[in-house]
Amino acid sequence: MPMYDYRCQECGKRSTIYQSYQEYGLEPVECPHCGSHELKRLLQRVRFARSEESRLDALGDMSDWGDLDESDPRAMAHMMRKMGSELGEEMPPEFDEVVDRLEAGESPDEIESSLPDLGAGDDF
Repeated sequence: MPMYDYRCQECGKRSTIYQSYQEYGLEPVECPHCGSHELKRLLQRVRFARSEESRLDALGDMSDWGDLDESDPRAMAHMMRKMGSELGEEMPPEFDEVVDRLEAGESPDEIESSLPDLGAGDDF
């Protein structure tokens, strides 16, 4: 059965919901966190093949990133999204949550204090 990613418009949490092709678009989806039916479908990344050298070159050329102001959460979010897309790997849902919160202007310290187990047990 296909998986579809959604973000709840009520609680803001991201969920993956399994639906058959026949159900998609016909059956209402419900947020497993708060029960709301106000979910917005998130589209998954489109991938294309690039050599490792090409990805590293793009990461190494930071001239088009502008001056990174580390005190600006939105600038950090922009840099993180760029790095995530250049790596060409699927990032965990926590990555998107952190970047979304940075884009909303939340400070890294606030995010870290509300997600104390972020990165715990990861091998990277």
